Amino acid sequence: MPPRAPATTAKEASPQRVVQAAIQSRSFAPVYYLHGDDDYLKDRAVRELLDAAIDAGTRDFNLEVRRANELDAETVSSLLSTPPMLAERRAVVLRDVTTLKKAARQQLDRYLTRPAADTLLLLVSPAGTKVDAALAGASLALEFAPLTPERVRRWITHHATTVLHTDIADDASQLLQQAVGNDLHQLASELDKCASYALGVHAGPDRGTMPSDGVPARACIDVDMVSAVVGIRRGETVTDLLDAVARQDAAAAVALVGHVLSQPKVSTVQVVMMLSTQAFALALGRARRDGGVPTNRLQQEYFAFLKETGGYPGRPWGEAASAWTKVTDQWSASACEQALALLLEADIALKESTVSNDEQILMSLVLGLCAMRRRKAA
Repeated sequence: MPPRAPATTAKEASPQRVVQAAIQSRSFAPVYYLHGDDDYLKDRAVRELLDAAIDAGTRDFNLEVRRANELDAETVSSLLSTPPMLAERRAVVLRDVTTLKKAARQQLDRYLTRPAADTLLLLVSPAGTKVDAALAGASLALEFAPLTPERVRRWITHHATTVLHTDIADDASQLLQQAVGNDLHQLASELDKCASYALGVHAGPDRGTMPSDGVPARACIDVDMVSAVVGIRRGETVTDLLDAVARQDAAAAVALVGHVLSQPKVSTVQVVMMLSTQAFALALGRARRDGGVPTNRLQQEYFAFLKETGGYPGRPWGEAASAWTKVTDQWSASACEQALALLLEADIALKESTVSNDEQILMSLVLGLCAMRRRKAA
């Protein structure tokens, strides 16, 4: 039997690395508590742990996946006391673990004082749930926080190459993230479609010849494939709208509003949140410039701002910081102040207005923000 790992909270390494280390060493903690706000990463970790720890041939006998709120104390006791059948280990997955009824929870707490060495217990808590300190203290607790936009971009490439066995071009990865956002479930779904499309093109009649080196080329998702599958074109993303507003280019920004709001997974509230993050950043940049900070240091200032506030710029932090640095000198302190006031008005209007629709509110906001250049000139 594998040695029992100590009950601890994995703070030193990312949860993904902890899971991979356990899989590679074939040494599993008796109890894992998976919590945090990224359900996709939690579900993937559960699958990987089960695939590695439970023999596929006896999985039907040695795996139980249950919803905690459906279990009584007797069932919990039975699940945790049943030995493995024809295998060295069995697994029990309790989803929504913090919803256990009082008596059932008492059974679990009793088990956690002396967990079985031949049982892998995975306690899974859904996004938005507070950490259960008692569970965290009696298990190997892994927090799956949402990935930063930079890590999402790397995840897209990693998922395409390792899971779908398909390459993806950098600009295609960028467009996909701009279109879908940072929702890993949605990104995985769209990537699967793009990979199928790329494989179909790759296997076409004009692609059947073998390269001279004898190594078949891998299919590659390019930006045109993403555009065809997801239904979005370069230059029409929410990032393009943000940049147009930052440049105070009213014509370009107004033309983009309809395109952006017609895209799946994009709402007016989200766009206003991104514009607010951008406005706060530009206000900070303007203040730093007025305080004598040179332009070549602004990108570091913007990075620090995003790290401290956790603001959502709608793209990887490096891209946002670079874009803001280029336009900071176009914004005066008074223009930044007026922009924040307009954004507050738009936010209130979205929550309270019964006259204008969301697109009209966003259109008025964009026009107001882009009018700052004319006011500055005047």
